[in-house]
Amino acid sequence: MQIGVPRERAAGETRVAVTPETAKKLKAAGHALRIESGAGVAASVTDAAYEAVGCEIVDQAAALASELVLKVRAPGADELALMKPGGALVGMLNPFDRDGLNAIAAAGLTSFSLEAAPRTTRAQSMDVLSSQANIAGYKAVMIAADKYQRFFPMLMTAAGTVKAARVVILGVGVAGLQAIATAKRLGAVIEASDVRPSVKEQVESLGAKFIEVPYETAEEKEAAEGVGGYARPMPPSWLERQKVEVAKRVAAADIVITTALIPGRAAPVLVTEDMVKAMKPGSVIVDIAAPAGGNCPLTEAGKTVVKHGVTLVGETNLPALVAADASALYARNVLDFLKLVITKEGTFTVPLDDDIVAACRVTQDGQVTRS
Repeated sequence: MQIGVPRERAAGETRVAVTPETAKKLKAAGHALRIESGAGVAASVTDAAYEAVGCEIVDQAAALASELVLKVRAPGADELALMKPGGALVGMLNPFDRDGLNAIAAAGLTSFSLEAAPRTTRAQSMDVLSSQANIAGYKAVMIAADKYQRFFPMLMTAAGTVKAARVVILGVGVAGLQAIATAKRLGAVIEASDVRPSVKEQVESLGAKFIEVPYETAEEKEAAEGVGGYARPMPPSWLERQKVEVAKRVAAADIVITTALIPGRAAPVLVTEDMVKAMKPGSVIVDIAAPAGGNCPLTEAGKTVVKHGVTLVGETNLPALVAADASALYARNVLDFLKLVITKEGTFTVPLDDDIVAACRVTQDGQVTRS
């Protein structure tokens, strides 16, 4: 099968969908790979590295005209115009972007959005959300350490003792857990909050203190358990009590990292303007939820701003700032997904009896298949 890998053209996107490691495996399976010149440069992969494993270096048009196109982000209108009707597309296509899916369907493509993969054990190796969130959690802490004008660890020196930074992490999914682990390695004192009581053990196992908010009704307990590995919107009564507890911790914090996201919804507000005003001058907030509106209303997507003496980082694509490793993990996710849609004979198929394929399929035969 002919597989094309174009260079990503979305602003700030540095990742690539195939690395020499995964290209070598695809070649061994009998596939021909067309890599657009420069596709991997921003992720520290040269054209020569692809050629060394048998890939053909081509221009954009040739890469996009392949039977199967592998991308990181959804294609733009200019890219869709170069793709073959009847071809296939795999990438992070944003399954909640109806207009984007309609454009892909109109181009006559069968496409799969990897973010839609179910949170099951079998799908773990294809879970792009987790692989990229892991990197986002790490990079958020590194950015916070860079912006914060004091040390993270406690230091005892001849000139006196420096206190350890106090870090509060709101939202303890994959990104939050990695943020805890990274901040702990840097020597910070960490507290973390999440609506799901089941994460308390994980938080404490990484050396952080869990901020507990009691559940007073059956409705609150049911919502707290989440669905399919994701948090659910909590009742207003619980959110008010959480806000009080979190406000106390945020006021005492030096660093706040917010990670709370619910797929297909605007990010919930966790840090209000009043909370920001109560923080110490020089404190830092890194809002991982910035692409979905932010967990703090003062966050400005794509910008780093200072408000009320607090630095707010609204970086919208943290994994792209660690492009080499982000690409390596993403490319492995893609490779594992391809095993479900490419037969041993090398032909493309859409086995809808496979729950992962069915969940990820978003367009086919000119129609958007996702409801």
